[in-house]
Amino acid sequence: MQAPIEHRWSPYVDNGGTCLGVAGEDYVVLAADTRLSHGYSIHTRNCSKVTQLTDKCVIGSCGMKSDAITLHKNLKVRIVMYEHKHRRQPSCTAIGQMLSTMLYQKRFFPFYTFNVLAGVDDEGKGAVFQYDAIGSYERTPYTTSGSGSSLVMSILDCQLAKLNQTIDTERPKKQEVVELCQDILSSVGERDIYTGDFGEVFIIDAAGVTKANFDLKKD
Repeated sequence: MQAPIEHRWSPYVDNGGTCLGVAGEDYVVLAADTRLSHGYSIHTRNCSKVTQLTDKCVIGSCGMKSDAITLHKNLKVRIVMYEHKHRRQPSCTAIGQMLSTMLYQKRFFPFYTFNVLAGVDDEGKGAVFQYDAIGSYERTPYTTSGSGSSLVMSILDCQLAKLNQTIDTERPKKQEVVELCQDILSSVGERDIYTGDFGEVFIIDAAGVTKANFDLKKD
């Protein structure tokens, strides 16, 4: 008699990738790679993880790409509803709370996404919000999510927070932060097979959103 066979199925899949956000005094930088993969297969090398929500706010999501697409679409719909009601775009902090509420409403069958929200608040200061899958969030000076997040956070702690350094140094300037984010993604791409191909850097300040692309390792 043949032994019983158990068939496993999961509604979730992790499509890999890494994103990170860094808040400055009057700007914020969000960077992410564009690889979309599953296991050892690369589905596409040019799939953006970042969506611009308003003139001063963007969101980057790692995890399951189909859930991220749905989440970003629903978030943009709610932002349009807010604009129709209040005749202005929601602030970055308002979108942060809105996203938390949307994630928590799906807590019993959550979006399998790990989000980084970045923008400039009403006071003109850079803001970065980090989330878990069911909506718990906090505003932080910098954060990361995705398959290479453990590699990213150690560098950010060292280069930005300087938690174990006793010599005072100046805060890095905007261009230095952009270059740091590019270097970090390049480094992670050498060590994490789910991160690579191309990188996107979004710089948000009083003038709006600026985007730049750069190459990563493609194997």
